[in-house]
Amino acid sequence: MPRYTVHVRGEWLAVPCQDGSLTVRWLGREAVRRYMKNKPDNGGFASVDEVKFYVRRCKGLGLLDHDDLLEVALEDNEFVEVVIEGDVMSPDFIPSQPEGVYLYSKYREPDKLTPEAEKRVQDSREVIESIVREKTVVYGITTGFGKFARTVIPTNKLRELQVNLVRSHSAGVGKPLIPERCRMLMALRINVLAKGYSGISLETLKQAIEMFNASCLPYVPEKGTVGASGDLAPLSHLALGLIGEGKMWSPKSGWADAKYVLEAHGLKPVTLKPKEGLALINGTQMITSLGCEAVERASAIARQADIVAALTLEVLKGTTKAFDTDIHALRPHRGQIEVAFRFRSLLDSDHHPSEIAESHRFCDRVQDAYTMRCCPQVHGVANDTIAFVKDIIMTEINSATDNPMVFAKRGETISGGNFHGEYPAKALDYLAIGVHELAAISERRIERLCNPSLSELPAFLVAEGGLNSGFMIAHCTAAALVSENKGLCHPSSVDSLSTSAATEDHVSMGGWAARKALRVIEHVEQVLAIELLAACQGIEFLRPLKTTTPLEKVYDLVRSVVRPWIKDRFMAPDIEAVHRLLVDQKVWEVAAPYIEKYRMEQNQELFPESRPVSPTAFSLDSLRKKTDDKHDHLESEDL
Repeated sequence: MPRYTVHVRGEWLAVPCQDGSLTVRWLGREAVRRYMKNKPDNGGFASVDEVKFYVRRCKGLGLLDHDDLLEVALEDNEFVEVVIEGDVMSPDFIPSQPEGVYLYSKYREPDKLTPEAEKRVQDSREVIESIVREKTVVYGITTGFGKFARTVIPTNKLRELQVNLVRSHSAGVGKPLIPERCRMLMALRINVLAKGYSGISLETLKQAIEMFNASCLPYVPEKGTVGASGDLAPLSHLALGLIGEGKMWSPKSGWADAKYVLEAHGLKPVTLKPKEGLALINGTQMITSLGCEAVERASAIARQADIVAALTLEVLKGTTKAFDTDIHALRPHRGQIEVAFRFRSLLDSDHHPSEIAESHRFCDRVQDAYTMRCCPQVHGVANDTIAFVKDIIMTEINSATDNPMVFAKRGETISGGNFHGEYPAKALDYLAIGVHELAAISERRIERLCNPSLSELPAFLVAEGGLNSGFMIAHCTAAALVSENKGLCHPSSVDSLSTSAATEDHVSMGGWAARKALRVIEHVEQVLAIELLAACQGIEFLRPLKTTTPLEKVYDLVRSVVRPWIKDRFMAPDIEAVHRLLVDQKVWEVAAPYIEKYRMEQNQELFPESRPVSPTAFSLDSLRKKTDDKHDHLESEDL
């Protein structure tokens, strides 16, 4: 008998169908009837007949025709959603499918443990089994947690202890992590467990990997961790899904009850053994999973900021003398030297003649404003900050962060503090401060572009000023984002509140450090998108003169998604379109070949006998890509 899992107003209903000739309309009505039956007030309806609705698949949100036969339109046990008219605009409405998520494809090669990792996991598990057999008193295995560490738990209740831990600690609030971020969180937790210091059983770990491979992703609220004793609340929500409780998302189902999602994928919920609940929830993976994304996006926008600023310098008819090699050799910070090099690679008239630069070659200006002249120094330290933070995060994601730690070779467990999130918390606070400056200096360059007394261009970069306002409020938006960032850059890790009856008396607040770092970086991307739009608009008033070849390519890229500003129009879509170019690193992709070609030519001039070597650009792509819809392996020596 076919059965369908139907989502109605936040509830999931299993609806069996005895007759294949029934229609989608019948399924919708039957689901609404069952929903009303479960509500004391019938869900606010007098009868099923008065309810107007439409039915759509959870996967892809495709609408279904009411007259289609179920046996034709749907597969057995498919997930569908009944949307009641008027609910979409209600603040209480929660769609089963989050907006903007990737629908993960079927993986070509499922992730699996290496034989060496399996052996380590089995050996550490044997230590736990020995503790249970011998009734040894060990924290979190045969005792309670936190303030209850001295409470010894009877052997027949050790499994219940772990389930209670997961349920009680699943106390997060706020919006759920989007599937990409939850998948990253899950990947990092599996990586820690695979190291063999957590005491988890091989069976449970393999079940978690199967769920990861199927993209069965638990509902994890973004708020609730203080970043010490691990990211307890979010990781507990992750574990809650693994045991078949709470909500879960998959490409096939959208959001649904975890037990239904697992069943639809032919998977069984985890049955927790002694210590396994604690093993699943103790660690800094919430902080570091968001931190990975923050570092990757910061790296991408930092290098593109150099390209955007170079274009602005051209429009404002600045000089390239401030980027001279000898100047920066006297203050040899790596980031500063690299940023100055990028400016030369994009603006060097010997390699890329610029008609705009030639037009003011003999002007009487002596030097430019700091927002242009000091880009290597300001952008440079942002790059060095990212490199520092990247090193911290990469160490963290490959560390064992449980408590107690299980040492199989010594046959013992040791309580420690590797779960404390101070390292990534401090690093991500530093990242926000460092990357914010890219927006702060960019906003000042936008001001110079829009101010006719500074740019020698029409006010607000538009013809018929007064009738048209041009970039007037776009600059205000940039200023608002920069101002908001100033508040967000206050370090969260300088705060600490004692929790768990003073047993956890110092915490990192790393979860907020990670979330606000991402918000700061998004604002930086948006401010630079506005600057790039403004610089390209400025080019329009310098035509027919052309800039350098690589910067003309950047201009062409922008014009492929946003047309010139002839008169006022709805501006927000233009900003979003250019923001998307930056997020997708399209600006870097256009300019990078010119930058690297210039690097090779410079290397050949300096070392004519040697083979030119391009420096390796750091990125967390190798890990992030393992969690998207195009790749299949976790980046770990254990997987």
